[in-house]
Amino acid sequence: MAQGRSALINVMANAATRAGRSLTRSFGDIEKLQVSMKGPADYVSEADHRSEKILFEDLKKARPQYAFLMEEGGVVEGKDNSNKWIIDPLDGTMNFLHGIPHFSISIGLERDRELFAGVVYEPITDQMFWAEQGKGAFLNDRRIRVSTRRDVKESLFATGIPFAGRDGHKPYLAQLENVMAGSAGVRRSGSAALDLAYVAAGRYDGWWEKGIKPWDIAAGIVLVREAGGVITDFAGGKDMMNKCEVIAANVDVHRPLKKFLDAAV
Repeated sequence: MAQGRSALINVMANAATRAGRSLTRSFGDIEKLQVSMKGPADYVSEADHRSEKILFEDLKKARPQYAFLMEEGGVVEGKDNSNKWIIDPLDGTMNFLHGIPHFSISIGLERDRELFAGVVYEPITDQMFWAEQGKGAFLNDRRIRVSTRRDVKESLFATGIPFAGRDGHKPYLAQLENVMAGSAGVRRSGSAALDLAYVAAGRYDGWWEKGIKPWDIAAGIVLVREAGGVITDFAGGKDMMNKCEVIAANVDVHRPLKKFLDAAV
């Protein structure tokens, strides 16, 4: 157990660990999973549902008054609606279903309409990223910070690519072209929550995506902020959760990354 980890973070991390064990077992037997489609190229498996059930039960037991916003289960009102769990039980479902070991569990806590705490857990590698408002960001028991790279030409960026059923393919290609031409490289890994965790840990210098959901980014927003990064919507404001769009980077690289994206418009 990480020294200095609060009771709140312990609750979140313990729930994520238990759900992660369920996902890891399912990942070893993917062929037997029942899978259905929510929309074009948008899949959900029984592994998602099992993970979400574990998270809901564990968090409900620990904080019975709190509300929930879940990817599969939707909104569950609580007696204490000033506190709300925002949960993605399996971020990176497409990777998971294709046997690619890069997916995560994301748990954010919104308190009084402000994102307050976040946990992103990568079960295959047992990497627990966690952060709480005003207390810094951590990977397992080690403090993490965004990268210190200042030259955008030397920076490595991550992104999410729109797929079938998603709007904005042509504008995205213009954005990608600009970032490709002005940076050291672009990666598309398939888990928004992990992309933000990796920005917080300094592995990526920045990340951008449109068309994402609150449960994809709630925990990651806290991680990036507490790791010393800058995270905004595409206009440079703080309405990421409602606009479903994010630009996240270290302090020096955020502005040039935003300029690349602005120029594409």
